[in-house]
Amino acid sequence: MSRPIGEETPDEAAARGRALPLVMSPPKGRGKPPRHLADLTLAERQEAATEAGLQAFRAKQLSVHYFERLVHDPAEMTDLPAAQRESIVSTFLPDLMTPIRTLEADRGTTVKTLWKLFDGALVESVLMRYTDRATICISSQAGCGMACPFCATGQGGLQRNMSTAEIVHQVVVGARAMASGEVPGGPGRLSNVVFMGMGEPLANYRAVIGAVRRLTDPAPEGLGLSARHVTVSTVGLVPRIKQLATEGVPVTLALSLHAPDDELRNELVPINTRFSVAETVEAAWEYARTTKRRVSIEYAMMRGINDQGWRADLLADVLNSYGDWGWVHVNLIPLNPTPGSKWTASDPADEREFVRRLEAKGISTTVRDTRGREIDGACGQLAAVEA
Repeated sequence: MSRPIGEETPDEAAARGRALPLVMSPPKGRGKPPRHLADLTLAERQEAATEAGLQAFRAKQLSVHYFERLVHDPAEMTDLPAAQRESIVSTFLPDLMTPIRTLEADRGTTVKTLWKLFDGALVESVLMRYTDRATICISSQAGCGMACPFCATGQGGLQRNMSTAEIVHQVVVGARAMASGEVPGGPGRLSNVVFMGMGEPLANYRAVIGAVRRLTDPAPEGLGLSARHVTVSTVGLVPRIKQLATEGVPVTLALSLHAPDDELRNELVPINTRFSVAETVEAAWEYARTTKRRVSIEYAMMRGINDQGWRADLLADVLNSYGDWGWVHVNLIPLNPTPGSKWTASDPADEREFVRRLEAKGISTTVRDTRGREIDGACGQLAAVEA
């Protein structure tokens, strides 16, 4: 069974030459979300159906409705017995979250939803439709314990981990919106999922891996998405990056680096005091080598903080030290500042120079498309306003 990040054994800690790290568990006493079909494998759903006095095949019927047909209204589940339909649905497909605010941008093709979970915790997801794809950015925790000072979520602290089903449900709702034509452009298919919303995904490892498997398992056991179209981000929890490489699900790893030197990264990403730039980048490289999947380096561009030309050179040198076989791609992110924050976006000229220097050293680089600025697009901003 997976241990939460921070719960190393004494032998592991000794081998790593450091004291046991702080346990980064959420506050106690909130209770658990209701068990949902998406928390379970198909075999576990069949077992649960039998325990509930139902025939095992009902589990597959429910799975078809939820994951394949994307149906949520019991009235449309006509293959379930009418007298038991409401009871069956409420047992296996309980309400997990309620949308309390929905904001749109980009002529309705960017939709940000603020969700209230069963215990009142707030999380966000963002659905973005492009000409060639539709991507949903989802949360994995309510709040975040990583405490990155430029991030709205990090400033609120960690409330709790989300369950596998709560994570998956964000995606199912997005897929349903695309399939029904709710997003301008007509009916379509959700193609990409990025774990870049609220929370540190690898600090909620067990639930996130469960969610990844539900998303990539063939329908009706799961949504049937390609693992190559699922991106899991992390600020650099090295033991979990190494564990992720062994799961046999070749998702794209996105490492939120934000600085190429320990001195600055210790300030921007406090977990760096436990796992240095060198350790973190090496773990990412090992992930790429094991999975044959190119790693994305996420780098939020902050004016006068991390956008100097010499840091672009240093970043390229750090990444190139692991070979030049194209194992990595740098994704520069124009910072979406939070109100009243000292952290602000880089000057466009400095951004262009940063790109030029990386590309001059052979590093594949893009600047992320900035969507949702007018609707508090950065993760955690809308929840902070609501709270």
